[in-house]
Amino acid sequence: MTATQMITRRPTLCAAVFCLLSFTGFWIAQRAAEVSMVDLLVYQAEGWTVRNAADLYDMRASVHHLPNTYPPFAAMLFTPLTLMGTGVLRTFGTAVNLVLMVALAHLSLRLVARPHRVPRAAAVLALAGLAVWCEPVWTTLRYGQINVAVAVLVLWDLTRPTGHRWAGAGTGIATGIKLTPGLFIVFLAAAGLIDTIRRLRRPRAGYGFGSDRLRPSDHLRRAGVATAAFAWTVCLSALALPYDAHRFWTQVLFATDRPGDVEGAGNQNLRGALARVLHTPDPGLWWLAAAALIGCLGLATAVAAQLADDRALPHARAWAAVSCAVTALMVSPISWSHHWVWALPMMLLLAVETVRRASRVWAGCTALTGLLFCSFMIWYAPHSMKQRVELHQTPPQMLMTAVYPIIGTVFLAVAALVTFRALRCSGDRGRGSCEPGHLNDHDALAADVREIGEQQPAPALGAHSR
Repeated sequence: MTATQMITRRPTLCAAVFCLLSFTGFWIAQRAAEVSMVDLLVYQAEGWTVRNAADLYDMRASVHHLPNTYPPFAAMLFTPLTLMGTGVLRTFGTAVNLVLMVALAHLSLRLVARPHRVPRAAAVLALAGLAVWCEPVWTTLRYGQINVAVAVLVLWDLTRPTGHRWAGAGTGIATGIKLTPGLFIVFLAAAGLIDTIRRLRRPRAGYGFGSDRLRPSDHLRRAGVATAAFAWTVCLSALALPYDAHRFWTQVLFATDRPGDVEGAGNQNLRGALARVLHTPDPGLWWLAAAALIGCLGLATAVAAQLADDRALPHARAWAAVSCAVTALMVSPISWSHHWVWALPMMLLLAVETVRRASRVWAGCTALTGLLFCSFMIWYAPHSMKQRVELHQTPPQMLMTAVYPIIGTVFLAVAALVTFRALRCSGDRGRGSCEPGHLNDHDALAADVREIGEQQPAPALGAHSR
């Protein structure tokens, strides 16, 4: 029996073997690289601080003297880590993150309603085996971070069927742990309010998402559940750790440079890119203006995609979820490269769109995006926390360390163009000006890319590097 025949006849078994070999190789590579998993050690130190009733935000952990930057609720969740020794803790952290990678692959596939022709288990295992080698995932496991867990909580909510009782709870808990998922609560609430107004004006209008149709009340209920879950995390931590809770919400929350140097190469967002371009640790109004612009564009795109009819915008739910996630990463004061584990659902969405459109332009752009996420390019330029060399980068080095913000900006531009073109076509279809096959036309796809290039202003990087 040839390898091709084996894969065809036993796809799930072959995918399981591939995933196991990939995870094993990954584990060996991480140990050979002597990864410190320093963030996991910080989480353990936070747990010890809670157990000893010490000051949570005066704590410093590891040889790097790293502070706690998360809400006190997260530190409460970390207390079980204090029961493990360092070696067991690292093994436990790696194993849990690898299991969560399988969950992330499963939820990402469910988000795009795939696969159709192969067993779901085979697709999940193969995707997880590949995804561990991209830079955001590698770095997440290298530091022992919780980014995969946060993404899984949010995606679990977004892929729940209509009327699910607990849809929204995962997003609220994720927000209580790391705050940035809170944009998803705003996104759901905005979608619900806008859809409510739209239904009042057009009571006979249909609902989107094919068989999984979300009504205005569904959006608002999910936003309400998420808000309640987040409020529960705040109240629980305030009752258990009143001093630390008060200090976090009144002081630590506003210390945006507390997690580390803003200009550091690992800070892959608008603020980090502008700090490196402007050669200053505080880009000030430049960042606020850029964050406001990208934030409004990204959130509007996410809401529009969420409310779009799936017949006009295939994979509308995926476009909405990934657009919201990318927007949160772009406008956050700190978005380390390992926060970009949303690269997995993004790449999956682009790949599915490439197959649906049968476009070489989309195929090339998708392959380039995947290559950049797996290239580790951001670490090629000189970087140092102590010497702060990122404040003196050359234009080529600025480009290398701005690769994720550039990907995010281009993705949001593409998402906005695809979404609003689909909405326009949906509105014009009744007048015959937009044919159903329009979105599948190859010439229209090439025009999409040309239109993006014509409409998108030159990146701030190029403007300031002169």
